[in-house]
Amino acid sequence: MKLAFSSNAYMHFSIEDTIEKIASLGYQGIEILADVPHAWPAGLLPERKDSIRRTLEKHKLVISNVNAFMMNAVADPRQPYWYPGWTDPEPNYRAIRREHTKRALKLAAELGAPNITTEPGGKLAAGVSWNDAAQIFYDELMPCVEVAEQVQVKLLIEPEPELLIERFGEYLEFVSRIDSPWVGLNFDIGHAYCVGEEPQDWVAQMAPHTVHYHLEDIADTRVHKHLIPGRGAIDFEATVRAIQETGYDGWLTVELYPYIESPDAAAREAHQYLSALLKKLGIA
Repeated sequence: MKLAFSSNAYMHFSIEDTIEKIASLGYQGIEILADVPHAWPAGLLPERKDSIRRTLEKHKLVISNVNAFMMNAVADPRQPYWYPGWTDPEPNYRAIRREHTKRALKLAAELGAPNITTEPGGKLAAGVSWNDAAQIFYDELMPCVEVAEQVQVKLLIEPEPELLIERFGEYLEFVSRIDSPWVGLNFDIGHAYCVGEEPQDWVAQMAPHTVHYHLEDIADTRVHKHLIPGRGAIDFEATVRAIQETGYDGWLTVELYPYIESPDAAAREAHQYLSALLKKLGIA
């Protein structure tokens, strides 16, 4: 297993400076934010893509994932971080999410990233049943699945508290209708803990679907607020041991976007904690 850090904690820095900082803290990988100010696909010129590639090579950093969940660039007044969603009542807003996802898949292919993550269907609108919303999500997602298959980049759905797909059972129900090896799960251990699903208890069951992990801690209140690993109530040793037992050898990406005022300190503390844990468990 390898440690990566998400660039969404470095919103005050360019992507080049972010790459340099994350590499200097000992991480092997970086999750690149497909959003402002780092790599908003709709406005990323070829020169900027070349700069990202050169900086990654210079600092010997590998892309663990492209985060296409957040959409600050849209500046939606209803919620500025990730609106609009897949199940937005307005088709034109859903189209913004759909086309952004297509562009993010193509960007990932150009940068050599293996996968992107996306939100799991958006908020359930008043008066809309879960099944009806899931059908809307499916209809909007399938054109993106076609792009994923064409560019050979995996499209990962990330269950999230208070959105359409919160729990793993809902994820399994939804993806049962999609017949594509290019769709998978981004297993966010903090999100699982928030909805009462102890992550260590779900790792083995979800292993056939899991392509990538997000790591952050959560307080014992289970309120969805990302904390530095070791500061909350998640049993990281049990969770990482469960991951190890599945034979997973991919990326563990730390996602600490609330720490944008002190990202270096947060990334350093997380790396020290997780490196010590991996060493304790005998994981290189």
